[in-house]
Amino acid sequence: MPSTISLITGGSRGLGRAAALKLADRGNDVILTYRADRAAADEVVSRIQDQGQRAVALQLDVADSGSFPEFAARVRETLSSHWGSAGFDHLVNNAGMGVYAAFADTTEAQFDDLMRTHLKGPFFLTQALLPLLRDGGRILNVSSGLTRFSLPNFAAYAIMKGGIEVMTRYLAKELGPRGIAVNTVAPGAIETDFHGGTVRDDKEMNAFVASVTALGRAGRPDDIGDLVAALLSPESRWVNAQRIEASGGMFV
Repeated sequence: MPSTISLITGGSRGLGRAAALKLADRGNDVILTYRADRAAADEVVSRIQDQGQRAVALQLDVADSGSFPEFAARVRETLSSHWGSAGFDHLVNNAGMGVYAAFADTTEAQFDDLMRTHLKGPFFLTQALLPLLRDGGRILNVSSGLTRFSLPNFAAYAIMKGGIEVMTRYLAKELGPRGIAVNTVAPGAIETDFHGGTVRDDKEMNAFVASVTALGRAGRPDDIGDLVAALLSPESRWVNAQRIEASGGMFV
């Protein structure tokens, strides 16, 4: 039986790392990307191999859309050399970065950085990888709870994630004939190193998040990793074109 192979951008840290390990727990092999920290990526690969699954780390800057044809060629070669396969099953568009700035203070350079990373990047990376994604596969785009509730200083970031949610619906429509389901997962505030680890390390921020969350705490990476693995499982095959928020009930 052929291996189930999941490709996760930004899989060396945070939510991507948690998703990679949870998918390996369920018997998936993983291709993960990293931008600069090869050591962190290799650590995740080693953990997955310890779990009895195969994994490969590939360098990728999702903000550099000009590199995507070459990256797709590397994925094709990796699939052939490591798996004897011509395709993979799951694409998780997760890689990202944040800008914390009031609307009035957001610079054009900051806006463009966010756009290249969170909107243009996933759009054209998905386009480049579609020939390698198996029919019947899955795409999962990572958005944010900030597209539903609004907090100061996140306008530009949330705008990009809103675009990703629209992209999800259009992809689901266009890829339906190939049996490919496309969904969005929208995390709330999670204890990672995102935005400098504020939610994880700042006690006041962590307490604020807990106070506005129905379940009474900030999210943890495994909360999202488990959901990603569940949404990519065969049991979720009829979930399509949906935005699934995983925030513990923030601002309900």
